[in-house]
Amino acid sequence: MKDWPLRLFLALALPAVLLAVWWFASDDSTDVYWPPLRTILTAFPDVWTGDRLREDVLPSVLRLSAGYACAAAAGVGLGTLIGSHRRVRAVCEPALEFVRAVPPPVLVPVIMLFAGIGDTMKIAVIAAGCVWPILLNTVEGVRGLDAVMSETARSYGITGVARLRHLVLPAAGPQIFAGLRQALSIGIILMVISEMFAADNGLGFTIVQFQRGFAIADMWTGILLLGLLGFALSVLFHTVERRVLGWYHGLRDATRRSS
Repeated sequence: MKDWPLRLFLALALPAVLLAVWWFASDDSTDVYWPPLRTILTAFPDVWTGDRLREDVLPSVLRLSAGYACAAAAGVGLGTLIGSHRRVRAVCEPALEFVRAVPPPVLVPVIMLFAGIGDTMKIAVIAAGCVWPILLNTVEGVRGLDAVMSETARSYGITGVARLRHLVLPAAGPQIFAGLRQALSIGIILMVISEMFAADNGLGFTIVQFQRGFAIADMWTGILLLGLLGFALSVLFHTVERRVLGWYHGLRDATRRSS
């Protein structure tokens, strides 16, 4: 905890440098598609008012949360099942690798045929893209369960739900959270893409509307807001991860200090 000022400085140093470079590089710009950063920052509070945040940003965040939660539940559940049973893994692995190779944005038109153009489609698109990194990382985490720990649990009669709760999921936790971290960035991308296809609100829809209306500075404010949203979600995810995997990070820090 004593080194938090240094961590804060390191976290903010590069964004500050990039913003400074952007500011000075665009300061004299007369290109309509590349407005000065000061123009974008001036337009930001006028564009993203409380009403617009409620009508466009909040629905996007809710869709992302719903799709991400569905992907997390399905990915961890199926990944634990597949990783725990060798025969199930042998049967499912070829099909999983095939489906994983399909780019998630390609599925948007297909999902639209079955789910329509409402929120269900957007949530399904996000879930369909986010589930794979979670699923595959969970499988690898469960497969890598320490044999000695597994035999010890069996010797003490720890089976079923107790084994899953106290051994399998904690041991696979670092891998699971690695998949959840990858899925979060994919989910933000798919949230925007799904709203660009067929929507009447949301961040993706609003950015496209600004582009079509040649409100270029307003469009850039939407892109900037997306970056800020991604950063905020990353910080939130990191906080949850540090709390849930406190034992893992503590052990890793102790090992690093001892070495």
